[in-house]
Amino acid sequence: MIWRSVVGKLWITIIGLVAVVLLILGMFLLQYIDIAFTKYQHEIKVLFVYTAIIGFLLSTFFAFFLSTKITQPLLQMKKAADLISQGEYRTRVPIRSSDEIGELANTFNHMAAELDTLIRDLNHEKEHLGSVLRSMADAVVTFDAAGQVILANPHGQQLIDRWNDLQWSEEETSGNGTRNRARSQVPGPLFELYRTVLRQGRDMTDKVHVQSGVWSVVMAPLKSNDSVRGAVAVMRDVTEESKLEKLRRDFVANVSHEIRTPLSMLQGYSEALLDDIAASPEERKELVQVIHDESLRMGRLVKDLLDLARMEAGHVEMNLGKVDLESLVKRVHRKFLVYAKESGIDLNCRLPNAPLVIEAADEDRLEQVLTNLLDNAMRHTPRGARITLSCSVGSINNIAYVQLKVQDEGQGIPEEDLPYIFERFYKADKARTRGASSGGTGLGLAIVKNIVESHNGRIEVESTVGKGTTFTLLLPVEAAK
Repeated sequence: MIWRSVVGKLWITIIGLVAVVLLILGMFLLQYIDIAFTKYQHEIKVLFVYTAIIGFLLSTFFAFFLSTKITQPLLQMKKAADLISQGEYRTRVPIRSSDEIGELANTFNHMAAELDTLIRDLNHEKEHLGSVLRSMADAVVTFDAAGQVILANPHGQQLIDRWNDLQWSEEETSGNGTRNRARSQVPGPLFELYRTVLRQGRDMTDKVHVQSGVWSVVMAPLKSNDSVRGAVAVMRDVTEESKLEKLRRDFVANVSHEIRTPLSMLQGYSEALLDDIAASPEERKELVQVIHDESLRMGRLVKDLLDLARMEAGHVEMNLGKVDLESLVKRVHRKFLVYAKESGIDLNCRLPNAPLVIEAADEDRLEQVLTNLLDNAMRHTPRGARITLSCSVGSINNIAYVQLKVQDEGQGIPEEDLPYIFERFYKADKARTRGASSGGTGLGLAIVKNIVESHNGRIEVESTVGKGTTFTLLLPVEAAK
């Protein structure tokens, strides 16, 4: 029905007001019209007056009634809109009619429901993204156009705080960018990459070196309406990968060098024999001896490489049994005595009165360990110095250990080289040269470490430049369960 709509209600009010106006006009017009029935003129005027008053009162009542009916739902919708703007997305407007106001309230409620669903979905995605960022091992940091951090996962925040606490030189901040960097939270190593991403608006990758660490950085721009409003950086610690890659390159280079040298000598001396350069049998014998020595050296290198590869793969064969370390140490000591006297080195052996027995060990492998350590000490100890081989029994955390020490008075190893001396082909003193008789392969200490660890033991080294080096072996007495 038309009177149930707002427009219908407004039209009824307007018609009532028009009727009142017409009645009032008719009353004034009667004063100027000569009516035949004069005796009824007064009663007609009174009737018009009463009708006008009643019409006015009814029109006023309907006007206030309709005003209240129209404005109250609008005020409720305004209040609901204010609540929604404050985050109360579950706010709804009561529907009290089926007219245009009711339809507007229904549409408003539908809009609020859709907005509530959208906000909940956005919060869910935000929480999901936050969980993903928190669980990432990589550091993720988002910067705005001013260089301020607007979002970071825990690893990223810790990394940024740690880097910003460091002092960066002008070279590390690219010179003219130092002044701009002072007002931003972008660390020095990332600042130039950050500026390039903002300027060019494309993804970029780089590796940055911070102190002793290496970090791989992937930085992408944040775009809005074709303008760059910031950048997001993903940083990963690749220090170990860089070290492994360097070790791989060094290993290939060292193996190539170690094999190339004897091969070159074998080729050269064999060509000399083929061309009859040696005039006497003594010279030919000398050339053959060099070829023989170099072939033995290359054979030792290949054997050591194969042994080390098997050890690192866990395929080393161990003949475990009870080992008397006292007889083993004495045997190794006697083996090196002649060589020590020829080199003018004092080789001592110190053994305790207590028995030195290991319940489960490979005697041949332990002899290989002591041989490598003593051979290394003999090659790096000058004439007139001393090398001491000693044994003792002790305990660590209520576990009985046998301690073997090989102490020399050589040139020592620099402190910065100590962490790397057990790596393959690593040379602590680049100026040292191995004698032809020693024929070192550069794999001895790497093999020693693998053998000791396969016995559930450990090896330690202490060295002072100019005073000497001490290698300490700790081997458990009891067999591992």
